[in-house]
Amino acid sequence: MAATLVAISLYLLLPQQLLITPRYVLPALECALLVPLVAINPRRLTRQTRAFRVLSLTLVAVIAASNLLALGTLVHELVSAEVKDGRALLVAALQIWLTNIIVFGLAYWELDRGGPVSRTQVPREDLPLADFRFSQDENDDAVQEVSDGASKTSDWVPTLMDYLYVSVTNSTAFSPTDTMPLSSRAKFLMSVESVAALLTSLLVIARAVSILH
Repeated sequence: MAATLVAISLYLLLPQQLLITPRYVLPALECALLVPLVAINPRRLTRQTRAFRVLSLTLVAVIAASNLLALGTLVHELVSAEVKDGRALLVAALQIWLTNIIVFGLAYWELDRGGPVSRTQVPREDLPLADFRFSQDENDDAVQEVSDGASKTSDWVPTLMDYLYVSVTNSTAFSPTDTMPLSSRAKFLMSVESVAALLTSLLVIARAVSILH
């Protein structure tokens, strides 16, 4: 919930020329999707229904789509010769980049191994196939102080922070680091995130050099 609210807040702070709808329309829709999710699991993620999965994935998709559309508009504005407030657009680029990290981290968290509820409530042998291979998944034969925290020996499962870390490294290195995508959908999502982050970085650097010069 906190990650979603941060993403919504970053969208609300974007300049008006980057928004495809009136400022409060999409945030209101996202909050409307968030409320029933909190109502189903007010304290901890322990209950999962088909409606819960549909709502949670729809929420992530809406945030991702709105942010990618804002990125497309930002690209157009940054390459336009008529840009009047370049500094505001550079700040907006940072907001879009941060939102990109949050929303793709949420997407990985929602999709991997059936979602956050399945990962903690379903026996490991009954989980769907993994979308990501974390280092903890293969550390059971390492030295004891490392193997004690491995998935096989400690029943470790990834949390939202682990997926946000994957998203951060993918947005900065433009490739996976210690966590490898396994499924086609994970590779597709990481590819989209990398391309979006690369576009943002290249255009921001080029525009910043121009403005600061």
